[in-house]
Amino acid sequence: MSLYPPPQDIQTTVYARLPDHLHKNARSAWADASKGGVKLNGFLEGPSFDRDGNLYLVDIPFGRILRLSADGADWSVIAEYDGEPNGLKIRNDGQIFIADYKNGIMQLDPATGEVTPYIARAKMESFKGCNDLVFAKDGSLYFTDQGLTGMHDPTGRVYRQNTDGRLECMIDTIPSPNGLVPNLDESLLYIAVTRANQVWRMPLPRDGGTFKVGVFIQLSGGLGGPDGMALDSSGNLAVCHAGNGSVWIFSELGEPLYRVRSCEGLFTTNCAFGGPDGKSLFITESDSNTVLRAELPTAGKTMYSHMN
Repeated sequence: MSLYPPPQDIQTTVYARLPDHLHKNARSAWADASKGGVKLNGFLEGPSFDRDGNLYLVDIPFGRILRLSADGADWSVIAEYDGEPNGLKIRNDGQIFIADYKNGIMQLDPATGEVTPYIARAKMESFKGCNDLVFAKDGSLYFTDQGLTGMHDPTGRVYRQNTDGRLECMIDTIPSPNGLVPNLDESLLYIAVTRANQVWRMPLPRDGGTFKVGVFIQLSGGLGGPDGMALDSSGNLAVCHAGNGSVWIFSELGEPLYRVRSCEGLFTTNCAFGGPDGKSLFITESDSNTVLRAELPTAGKTMYSHMN
């Protein structure tokens, strides 16, 4: 039972497709494990815009970082390395950081295409499998360590690398943490919890630590759960519902405002605001290797960091 009226429908269009010359049509260790060993052309995720309006994307099974030109016409491979990149964010200094399931947090130099380790371990322990990442306004880096956790094994983690370089495990009891984004005043962190079909809210007290973590949104249905997320300039939360072919837009009170419907497949995995006025939502539909576009009434939140 829902206590709210149905959200307004917003339709998408196909903005871009992975071109034929970049199709792999191959198996990979990632595809063998997660897709039953089928041959894939790619699996797009992690959309993020640079200052020039170019859209960066990751290709998980084949360790590729792709760039789509600002006009949506030209694709290029910026890097191809031994990894499984899942999430990507661009800091204000232009440096690109990758949440890599296989290697941890990586750093990409977009000028050379070199990918190097940034955070490979927590003390002596390897990560379960990093999924997504986000920067706070002061430059702190938050990322999720998902691995194969779920309702059977609620041990997924969220880490914060503070501005002094200190790495802190904020929470280690999440059944499959995925996308994450702070609210407008960065008093709390929203966390997509895929296997529980929930979005959690984790307060960020000024004196550090973690307390009063709770469920912000309970979703239902679909073949997966909440995945990547983005925030708009009014504090509304866009939640990609992988396996449901939708992106839900919720108010800061958790009220469903809009349902953005995929015009392609069901695996709407991640999203980013862009376009001339910042009101376009660009969405990866990973099964079809397409980028969808929807027009929203509110622009996305500006991505901040401590760098100028």
